[in-house]
This record gives sequence, C-alpha cells and structure tokens, in this order.
Amino acid sequence: MEEFIDARGLACPQPVILTKKALEQQDELRVRVDNIAAVENVKRLAKSQGCQVTVQEEKDRTWTLSLIREEGVEASPDSPEIVCDVAVQTEGEPLVSGPCVILITSNAMGQGDDELGRLLFRGFFHTLQELDKLPDKIIFYNSGVKLTVKDSDVLEDIKQLAQAGVEILVCGTCVNFFNLTDQIAVGTISNMYDIAGSMRSAGLLIRP
Repeated sequence: MEEFIDARGLACPQPVILTKKALEQQDELRVRVDNIAAVENVKRLAKSQGCQVTVQEEKDRTWTLSLIREEGVEASPDSPEIVCDVAVQTEGEPLVSGPCVILITSNAMGQGDDELGRLLFRGFFHTLQELDKLPDKIIFYNSGVKLTVKDSDVLEDIKQLAQAGVEILVCGTCVNFFNLTDQIAVGTISNMYDIAGSMRSAGLLIRP
C-alpha cells in the first residue's frame, strides 16, 4: 500500500529524514511539501535510493512527490557516494583521512570591514583554483549562500571549482530565509541532514 507523508511546515531536514525512514519499509510513497528546497532535497534522496520521481505542483503552492522504486531502475549519477577513505600521508604533509570540506558561513571573509571581507573572498576563490589539490566539497550556509547567486562577484570562480569536480552544497533553509530560491546559480540546494553528514565524515574542515 502506498504511504503518504505530509511534510508541510516541517523544518529542514525533517522531510528528508521522514522520507528516508519510509523508503526503508515502502517501495511506493507520496510526500507533500511546501517549499522548493524540500522538493529538491526529497528528489535527490529518492534518486539515490533508485526511485523514479514525479512532482505535481498543487494549487495551494505545495508540491506532491510520487516515489516508486522498481527493480532494474538505477540510482542517479548524482547519488551521494559511499566513500571508504584511506589515510594517505605524503612527505611534509600531515596525515589526513577523509575529504577536505570548506565551510563558507558569510558573504564576507573574516571579521571587521565587510567591503574588505568581500575583496578577500574574491582572492580566496580565485586562488583555490590554482592549488595543486582542490577541496572535495564547499558548503555555503547563513549569509554565505549569497555568494552563489547570479550577480555574485565570485560566481564564476565557484562555477570553475564545480566544473573541476568540487561538490558545492547550498543550505536550503538559508536560501529560503533570504528569499534567494530563484537566484541560486551554482551548486545543489541541500539540507542540514547532508550538511551535518558532510561535516561528520570530513577529514579536514576549513572555515576561512
């Protein structure tokens, strides 16, 4: 029997958590949510579980996602990877096990003058591309999500990093808070479930 989850009004990442638990018991599922961030997050989770997903926008500005897991349906290429990291040490470098994750928590780098902080971030993201080893993931949250919008001074640098294989996660709750849903131009709108998991599994966390 198809299960129905009413996730309207639930804070991130509750819609994802409820969907994940239900998929452990059900092969067919409908989920009702009330914001675009939740739609994208549930879609990503469903595809990672090998489910086909259809989305129906309702008249009351909510969305119903229908999830069906069928035998032979492969997981999306964008599915979260299961990575077994092996500690590797090269001469002159510290022993680090796990991915390198950079946390961007503001739209200005450091504390003090905001104009200077924005200038520093322009140099930071440009310099990242020149490093021998790129970070594995960059997570943008709080006002840091403003760096991923269409008119951001560092947008092109972040896009270059994404094209080079760096995973870009953008906090969905923060995007909704700042009303930036239609302006995000790079990365994946994510949720606290994924963000907390990325921090937990990181071998190195950097907050510039």
